[in-house]
Amino acid sequence: MSATLEAPRIAHLIARHAEGTLWLARYMERIENLARLLDVTNTFARDADDTRNWLTILRINGDLEAFYAKHTEANLASVAAFYVLDRDNPTSVQAAIQSARENARTLRALISTEMWLQINVFSSRIRALTAADLLPDHFTATCGMLKEGTQAHTGITEGTFYRDQAWHFYMIGRYLERADQTTRLLDTRFHALAPQAAAGDVEIDAGQWNALLRAAAGYHAYRREHPNGYHAVEVAGFLLANGAFPRSVGLNLMQIEWHLTQLRTRYQLRGTRASLERLDELNATMTHRNVADMVNGKLSPFLDYVQREIAALHADIIEGFCR
Repeated sequence: MSATLEAPRIAHLIARHAEGTLWLARYMERIENLARLLDVTNTFARDADDTRNWLTILRINGDLEAFYAKHTEANLASVAAFYVLDRDNPTSVQAAIQSARENARTLRALISTEMWLQINVFSSRIRALTAADLLPDHFTATCGMLKEGTQAHTGITEGTFYRDQAWHFYMIGRYLERADQTTRLLDTRFHALAPQAAAGDVEIDAGQWNALLRAAAGYHAYRREHPNGYHAVEVAGFLLANGAFPRSVGLNLMQIEWHLTQLRTRYQLRGTRASLERLDELNATMTHRNVADMVNGKLSPFLDYVQREIAALHADIIEGFCR
């Protein structure tokens, strides 16, 4: 009797807050992805002024125009300031944590006390960052703090977030962000790496494949799967379709599908039809594409397509549940 009465009340509550829950997850995931990418780029750049490597981050996020409106040169100091300290940059760590905390505040009745407290502490640490924290001797530690803060959030969420509709929307947001970031990382890095691989530049090739996999948190997992070295087809296939790697595009799409199905079957929430249909089509397209063929000239258009579909999937979910 109580369950019958309670379900409509909870469903109505989530209908008002589903978008905020989804975005909370996306913003927190974005901070970790950005910190990892900045850290790896700094590690593998030849020096702090290695423009080519720093431009890669700007291309991944589509920020070249916004960056050069404020800076004249892409290097550690300027790119790190743009992405870590610049509160006016909507893709910065500062903007992401501000938006995440604001979403968490509006969701205070849905998230655990531990989640709320950790986000506040983490937010305070990020707001306290200064240019001194971005100097070469301190930058790795700063990126480590950002990664550890988001990983603490992930662990606390896993251990304390009540498994109702809010949790499903949160997880959908996390997986949307992961899938999107992996396609962007693969698209931009692969565009630069493929010519080197074709030219036989083994030393640069190995180091840059290493950087790509570490930026995706997939280096050790890839070496377990492919211990004999780096090959373009294997790296692309691993990041796109590996069913055991937490940041592969295919696994994240599968997880989104599971959570949407739970919202439909367990909670009888309407609004999943368009999202599930788009997912079915996207999964079918990925399954029937040959990675080797894509690596030989068709990968970038395919990744552009996947990115557009992920954005459209997000819009379908918002339209289906929040409008």
